[in-house]
Amino acid sequence: MAPPLTLRGTDGIWMVNGPPDIGTAAQFPGEKSKCRCMAYSNDGSRLAWCTEDQLTIINTTSFKNVFQLDINKVVCMKFSPKATILVMWQNYTVNPETKQGNPNLHLYDITTGVMLRSFIQKKQKNWDPNWTKDEGVCCRNVNNELHFFENNKFDEIKVKLLMQKISEYSLAESDPPYVVAGYVPGAKGAPSFVRAYQYPNFGGQQAALASKSFFKSDTVTMHWNGTGTALLVLSSTEVSEQSYYGDQGLHFISTRGESCLVPRSKNGPVYHVEWSPKCTDFCVVYGFMPAKATLYNLKSEPLFDFGTGPRNVAYFNPQGSILCLAGFGNLSGNLEFWDTKQRRLICQTKAPDTTVFQFHPDGEHFLTATTSPRLRVGNGYRIWHFTGSLLQQVNVGSDKELLEIKWQPVAEGTFPERVLNYKAAQAMAAEVNPVAGVKGGVYRPPQARGTEPSFKLHDYEAPSDPNKKQPTDTTENKSASKNKKKREARKAKMAQSNEEGSEASCPTPSMSSTPASAMGAVVSQAPSTGDPDKDKKARNLRKKLQAIQKLKEQKAAGKPLELNQIEKLKTEDTLVAELSALGLADDWS
Repeated sequence: MAPPLTLRGTDGIWMVNGPPDIGTAAQFPGEKSKCRCMAYSNDGSRLAWCTEDQLTIINTTSFKNVFQLDINKVVCMKFSPKATILVMWQNYTVNPETKQGNPNLHLYDITTGVMLRSFIQKKQKNWDPNWTKDEGVCCRNVNNELHFFENNKFDEIKVKLLMQKISEYSLAESDPPYVVAGYVPGAKGAPSFVRAYQYPNFGGQQAALASKSFFKSDTVTMHWNGTGTALLVLSSTEVSEQSYYGDQGLHFISTRGESCLVPRSKNGPVYHVEWSPKCTDFCVVYGFMPAKATLYNLKSEPLFDFGTGPRNVAYFNPQGSILCLAGFGNLSGNLEFWDTKQRRLICQTKAPDTTVFQFHPDGEHFLTATTSPRLRVGNGYRIWHFTGSLLQQVNVGSDKELLEIKWQPVAEGTFPERVLNYKAAQAMAAEVNPVAGVKGGVYRPPQARGTEPSFKLHDYEAPSDPNKKQPTDTTENKSASKNKKKREARKAKMAQSNEEGSEASCPTPSMSSTPASAMGAVVSQAPSTGDPDKDKKARNLRKKLQAIQKLKEQKAAGKPLELNQIEKLKTEDTLVAELSALGLADDWS
């Protein structure tokens, strides 16, 4: 059975079937009460939701209750990777009588319904414990210490990782050997650093698998690949001199001990980082708008440059065969779909007002939705094919709000990678219908409406392969080299003729018998006075008189002269007088 679409709104939780049975109702009876949150297990076999006073877990195959618990004010919850434990977080409160904090982080065994342990977790940030893929190790950050538990036995802390003032950590959700990374912010001029360790070898700095230090970091976000062999660390500052949004730096760390700064070919912020499900490459969207997107390998070397465009996020489908580059938030919702194997653009489309994007588990369909509270009007969802065909569009109504929407997950390997078929699926909705009462688009003045824009706001760079050598045209290179040699020979010949002309002593014919086309020869054949300084001055005077002679011809032909040219004509008598003082005025008499 195809995985259904699960929706949570102001009137409860319901399901609808996805491809290929789009539009039909699922067998799920639904929940009519208002729900605060919902969560799926990784394999989609369990679904949990919490109303104002009750928690419910069901089997998604039979839709029968697996576990129910009377508990209120649950804000967040999630399943462990193998769906054996459900962890819930409530807002932190203090007992008014004892003045002690009440435990607000609870872990329940789903099979028996027994609460395994309760902790105090004051802040919602990083509230959830992290597990490895096989649930062999679980980790929590407690007062700048990392506490590790094994085999879901939470009564005993197996190992502690002590890093002074550790503020962030990330446990790779992978198979053994287990790896964990911790971040310590810099202080008093010292740099911030991230260190990666292999569990349980935490014996000091020398035990670290890899370490990376850097400045300009207030917060970091860490991203492990699926196999736990490489880590991306996105560091950021709140403000900077260059940007109101601060500075970002992207660092690569390998468990083999390698670390480096990921090179970027354009200045600006880093909007999004995404690992491929194949764990061999990752995509980064960065740079001032229009943003650039680049695919890198495990050596942080660029594999392919997708050019620039209006995008700020990147998503791989579950098989890693398709990459979607999208522009949401303050962008207009552009979508680009790329074949990651062929490095080929499949299609482009647009989904405005999108707040949620998610690929279908089959990797060929995807979901876009407008949800509350990000946007409280026009809530609804659309189902698409990766070729850009819109298959379904549903609006929840102006009196309702859509709070959350997601595909039901499936077990790993349910949908293997298939050869992509670029043939567009049959569209069931011709276009993205605008919501009634909601105006969209860019404002244009009345006189410009109904016409095409007369300018482009941005010039986009084309995609390119940085590792592909550009073909060279040997014929063109040979021709350019030949022309260069000709120009050099011509210059050398002219220089030689000028030197010979300055040394010649033959008389110069008068201007009255010399045509304008031969004036260059007049200068080269000018008589010499025997004094090099006087000869140089005479040559300059003759050049000025030749220019005046050309202006006279232009004036006689009826061409209007500029003011500076008219002033130049008035200097003829002065120039002739200077030439006469040198004893060479006969040529211009």
